[in-house]
Amino acid sequence: MSSEKASVEEQKVYLCFLLSDSNLYPRSQNIFNPQNFDRSLQKAARFIQEHTQEHSTLPTFQQVNAIGGLELEPISGINEGHEQWFLKSFESFTKREELERAIIKSADLIGRGEFDPVEKLVKDAVEIGLTKDLGIDYFHDPRARLLRLKDKNGMVSTGWKTIDDKLFGGFNIGGLNIFCGNSGAGKSLFLQNLALNWMEKNLNGIYITLELSEDLVAMRLDSMVSGIASREIFHNLDNLEIKLAMAKKRCGSLKIKYMPAQTSINQIKAYIKELSIQKNYHPDFVCIDYLDLIMPSSMKVDIENVFLKDKLCSEELRNYATEQKNLMVTASQFNRTGIDEIELSAGSISGGISKFFTADTLFGIYTNRSMRERGAIQLQFLKTRNSNGVDSKIDLAFDVNTMRISDMAEEVVAEKIISGADIVKQIREKKDGKKVEPLPTSQDVSRDKLNNLLASLNKK
Repeated sequence: MSSEKASVEEQKVYLCFLLSDSNLYPRSQNIFNPQNFDRSLQKAARFIQEHTQEHSTLPTFQQVNAIGGLELEPISGINEGHEQWFLKSFESFTKREELERAIIKSADLIGRGEFDPVEKLVKDAVEIGLTKDLGIDYFHDPRARLLRLKDKNGMVSTGWKTIDDKLFGGFNIGGLNIFCGNSGAGKSLFLQNLALNWMEKNLNGIYITLELSEDLVAMRLDSMVSGIASREIFHNLDNLEIKLAMAKKRCGSLKIKYMPAQTSINQIKAYIKELSIQKNYHPDFVCIDYLDLIMPSSMKVDIENVFLKDKLCSEELRNYATEQKNLMVTASQFNRTGIDEIELSAGSISGGISKFFTADTLFGIYTNRSMRERGAIQLQFLKTRNSNGVDSKIDLAFDVNTMRISDMAEEVVAEKIISGADIVKQIREKKDGKKVEPLPTSQDVSRDKLNNLLASLNKK
């Protein structure tokens, strides 16, 4: 980018090139901004832009000169070399002007104490440029294309095979994954279990907690890692230390950081950057507990405008995960309509459809006292961007003592344990006068197994 500001005469040459070669304006219209030109040329530049948008053709020199009060003249004999000079010079001119205007505006924002939008302003100005990426040829080298996709957006297992199977392998690097549930449903527990699953795969991570204290999050993980019930932790400190020392040798590391509610995403990014500078710590995954308690950095929003706040937060988190090539997981609360719902949907989520559109994977957590006593918790797949798992339901095993969530044992799954959701659903269908098929019991399944075994013996 040129360090010298383009003179008025040079800017006139840009306008002459644009009017003389009908191919140049379409190629540069995405960065064409009349505000970048000298004040004496802005009226003409604005007319060129408006005329082209309204009539789908460039105005003539006579039109532009009459409207702008100029004396521009056509340039003849433009060849490919001239075009390349124009495109390179005009892009450099545009970047410089946009960046200068962003810096001036940033100074005003800083003076008013509005720091968060500054980064986006400068970043957008720096990233302005002509279109150079022309896409891919579909039939050219499909193997390289697929391997490139695998390397760039490789999947990482969640640590739960039943979930991985529905997601065709796990979570995508750079994606945003959200667990939704009522208060006490297990949102934090899922994030903590997921963090441990990834640590056991030797990945390094960061757990941002905006609700629970750092020590409480760590104590929950103590139970999950050691297998010692939470209520027994303080009676088994020696045993706990030994088990954690052994786990440290085979697991990745985890940084747990408490940040207050309404922390901005820029503050989270600053913390992660500080870790990388001071500790040379680069996380493979980031868990944020939880989405509803953070604020966007791109613009100031009224905290009452939940839709816009959640939309901006979700987009910023996903963009950050894509830039850093991280696994990003967070959680969200259900609204009032989702409290008593059995069949969960996007409408059950606080903030609603704004998070749903942005997330790559979105789960609904369903549980009740009966299910927990039987050691079960259910995930409903509300959105999966890269698989056909939508509307699927998976029951996972939940250890109430250690708070560890794991895949349900195969023999338990085979017996089709009736979930609390199924029971309530059957009751509601009876009230509505619908014909209800009897739910299978473990005794029914066992009897069917015995009959099948006898039938196979008789055949022999």
